[in-house]
Amino acid sequence: MPMEKTFDPAAIEAKWAHAWESRGLFRPHRPDATPFTIVNPPPNVTGALHIGHALDNTLQDVLVRYERLRGKDALWVVGMDHAGIATQMVVERQLEASQDKRTNYSREDFIDKVWQWKAESGGQITGQLRRLGCSMDWSREQFTMDPHFTAAVVKVFVDLHKKGLIYRDKRLVNWDPKLKTAISDLEVETHEIQGGFWHFKYPLADGVTLDDGRDYIEVATTRPETMLADMAVAVHPDDARYQSVIGKDILQPLTGRRFKIVADEHADPELGSGAVKITPGHDFNDFDVGKRAGFKPAEMLNMLDGDANVIQTSDGLIPTEYLGLHRFKRDGIDGARELVVQRMKEAGFLIPHIVTSKEGDVVEHDAEPRTIQTPFGDRGGVVIEPWLTDQWYVDAETLAQPPMAAVRDGRINIVPKTWEKTFFNWMENIQPWCVSRQLWWGHRIPAWYGPRPEELNGFGYSDGPIFVGDTEEDVRAEAASKYAVSPQRIFFADNASQASARWVENSINGDTVVLYRDPDVLDTWFSSALWPFATLGWPEDSDLVKRHYPNDVLISGFDILFFWDARMAMQGMEFMGDVPWKTLYLHGLVRAPDGAKMSKSKGNVVDPLGLIDQYGADALRFFMAAMESQGRDIKMDDARLAGYRNFATKLWNAARFCEANGISASTTLAAPAATLPVNRWIIGEVAATVSAMETAFAAYRFDEAANAIYSFAWDRFCDWYLELIKGAIDDETKAVAGWVLDQILVMLHPFMPFITEELWTGLGDRADYPLITAKWPAPDGVRDSDASADIDWLIKLVSELRGAKAELGLPPGARLTAHFPASLKGRTDKLAAQLDRLARLEAISFDPAPAGASAQLVVEGETITVPLEGVIDIAAERDRLSKALAAAAKERDGLAGRLNNPSFVERAKPEAVDKARADHAAKEAEADRLTAALARLG
Repeated sequence: MPMEKTFDPAAIEAKWAHAWESRGLFRPHRPDATPFTIVNPPPNVTGALHIGHALDNTLQDVLVRYERLRGKDALWVVGMDHAGIATQMVVERQLEASQDKRTNYSREDFIDKVWQWKAESGGQITGQLRRLGCSMDWSREQFTMDPHFTAAVVKVFVDLHKKGLIYRDKRLVNWDPKLKTAISDLEVETHEIQGGFWHFKYPLADGVTLDDGRDYIEVATTRPETMLADMAVAVHPDDARYQSVIGKDILQPLTGRRFKIVADEHADPELGSGAVKITPGHDFNDFDVGKRAGFKPAEMLNMLDGDANVIQTSDGLIPTEYLGLHRFKRDGIDGARELVVQRMKEAGFLIPHIVTSKEGDVVEHDAEPRTIQTPFGDRGGVVIEPWLTDQWYVDAETLAQPPMAAVRDGRINIVPKTWEKTFFNWMENIQPWCVSRQLWWGHRIPAWYGPRPEELNGFGYSDGPIFVGDTEEDVRAEAASKYAVSPQRIFFADNASQASARWVENSINGDTVVLYRDPDVLDTWFSSALWPFATLGWPEDSDLVKRHYPNDVLISGFDILFFWDARMAMQGMEFMGDVPWKTLYLHGLVRAPDGAKMSKSKGNVVDPLGLIDQYGADALRFFMAAMESQGRDIKMDDARLAGYRNFATKLWNAARFCEANGISASTTLAAPAATLPVNRWIIGEVAATVSAMETAFAAYRFDEAANAIYSFAWDRFCDWYLELIKGAIDDETKAVAGWVLDQILVMLHPFMPFITEELWTGLGDRADYPLITAKWPAPDGVRDSDASADIDWLIKLVSELRGAKAELGLPPGARLTAHFPASLKGRTDKLAAQLDRLARLEAISFDPAPAGASAQLVVEGETITVPLEGVIDIAAERDRLSKALAAAAKERDGLAGRLNNPSFVERAKPEAVDKARADHAAKEAEADRLTAALARLG
């Protein structure tokens, strides 16, 4: 059937997405070919397609389809992350909507509800990725909570623990008091909050005074409530004001706690008084100062519970009136912060902030107003509390060494190279990785707590022996040996309270050991760090692992370089003995049109599905690839999206032209024989485009590869070749044109898979040979230099002539006389038919041009003269062009003045400066064009 007149993206997208997947064309099926493997960054099971996903997955699909066309056995692993916090929150909110809550259920029953939610509502993003055209192996879709993946997670934890690379420690974590769990840095958002900066007097003990006679040290803080757990005051070791009191005691006013003044470079002599109160249990910097001062983490004071309410510290010195208060004011009730400030003020230890009004009045305030960078949990939405607690940690410093060596020796190639410095800076200063989370949904930590050895007939304590194993049977054997009891006397409980009941139930029969399981689950990033090999079936020694590990490329946003990419490198090299991927490509962010970062709060988020509905998936994909320039951020641009939609329409119409003129699918991979210059030229252009694209792909220049095929398809093929052959389509030309169109479809397919597959099938009877399984172009012909020179000259001449007509206000079809140098006679004779049709010259003369006004067309150094006397009103045209030039030059110079003004460039919004630069460039080009037009008039 003939092609539809109108290009309809939606119809062909749905058709081909189903056809490809139903025929299994995304699965690796070439066992004798070189494998090519990519794993997708697994989106959250709770997620929906956002514009970052659209960029990330487009780039992956471009590479996978390109390598598949090149004959490789391509596997694109697809799957989803269980997203511990996000998923648990979704299900808890559903319960809340029914006036229900998680704690009404057992852990097992709640997890059953999560699985039920996943079956009914989870994973909508996979359908959205299909709409984008992602050629993933959907038959092997992975999930980080699948049984085989859980087995891999448990093995990694147990093996790392045996090597001493996973351990339990007391350290500060980002604690979310709403979710009641530790969270990662990636889940912390910093917001600017209007707060206060309070100044207090901390009295020196034992009659000690400063050199200036003061009997106190002034400290300032944005978190006065934390003084209830202060353990030191720090001053800089070189600060002359405090040299005499270093090592002396402070007597904290509210608690009566005595602690030392310590010397530490953390204290900045230039900031405030230069003295800093140190609360190691509630501030990351203070934690480090405390350790340098000699405090062990177990000795550091914790003044808050998991809800951020005040509890008694281990020294018992917090006054009773503070106990149970929330850290902040809540529901109109003052919190610990307000009470601390009030009591310090009443006791005369608050130093007021004094402000003089415009009228000269002196006003005292409790605190100096400050804009404070405050950490919030991205999901809980409350202020994060640095909290001292026992958690499981990975020795990231040890695991980081092999990946760093791999980047240095080239086994891992980071693209762009500029990210290597950032990678090394973080890896060389890496901190222990907290991997435990206080959730129910996730991989349960395979650790059990037993009783202290001296209290055998008891049940587990968190400070007793810890047993880690793959199964309860492994743990049972180890515990029986540890406690010297029969394995039958080892019992298991799911939690501490259950352990108590289990011990009472069984202890009557003699020595009884009850172990209870750690209630925590593992950080989501811990399991996703195994993605490159656990998705292939590891720890089973499968053929899939052997064939597809290491992966070839990982494409990732730079923002998860450390949270995911670096951790995959650590775990891959630790457990597989090789890098997880050979190349790590880091792309930038997709930003709003004004360059701002997209966020829901700003209301500038773009829905990629809406863009697909409006422009088509092919146009969105091409936009993403064409704008991706080695990790630079991409600005959304509807005009460009519309342009790429028009590109698809232009290609569609070109295919319809071919169909109407008897041009159909090619039957050969090699270029057809060609004698005509125009056919020899276009075959050479195909070869040049293939070479340019292969060079670009090798360097991961998605933009250059996309622009190479765009330029060839739109400019060389549609605009010129089809025009050059129009009216002269013989059998040779039909064969060449059909072959060239096929090559365009193959080269464009990685970027625009839907329209290319539709045209490939529609132009030929090859239903059993879909484009996705075709071969990448391999034109044998060397570029024909003579044919290329002739056609390139013709294109330049016609372009110059058309430009001159437009500048002079002549209609495109106006027939003119042109005087050529005699040296061009052979070329004009050879191209006479094309010159007549495209240049629309009434006559070609090799005689000298007559005197008078004329347009001078310079083409490759040769001047062709077009007389204008009697064609246009020379004087009027010169006057028109002169006025237009003056106006353009005036605007150009005005914009140049603004851009040369440092005040404008430095103070104006970046988007205003960018617009001024673009406007200046446009006016400069317009002035140059008008100057050339005036020069043509002679």
